[in-house]
Amino acid sequence: MSAWMEAALNFHLANSSSWFAMKYTYKTQGTCSTEIHFDINGNVITGVSFEKGCNGNLKAISRLVDGMTVDEIKEKCKGINCGNKGTSCADQLAIAVEKAYLESK
Repeated sequence: MSAWMEAALNFHLANSSSWFAMKYTYKTQGTCSTEIHFDINGNVITGVSFEKGCNGNLKAISRLVDGMTVDEIKEKCKGINCGNKGTSCADQLAIAVEKAYLESK
């Protein structure tokens, strides 16, 4: 490997939390949606999609959180309730991204 390639690789390793996004699926509990799919790269979440549930609302949530960090999603979504379920799709997303982040360490 040439010296400049090695330097570039070392720079990338020093300045990147990971090489690629990890795909993650979370099975929800207590909501109309049954699964949440997303990519996690370091602590950044992209590509969120939900199986079942309120189609329009879940598409909006997916777009709104795209590119947010785990902490940003938790701050905005954790603890939101849907009716008397004690949770919601947004709350389940906050739980899912936190779990994925902890597992990726």
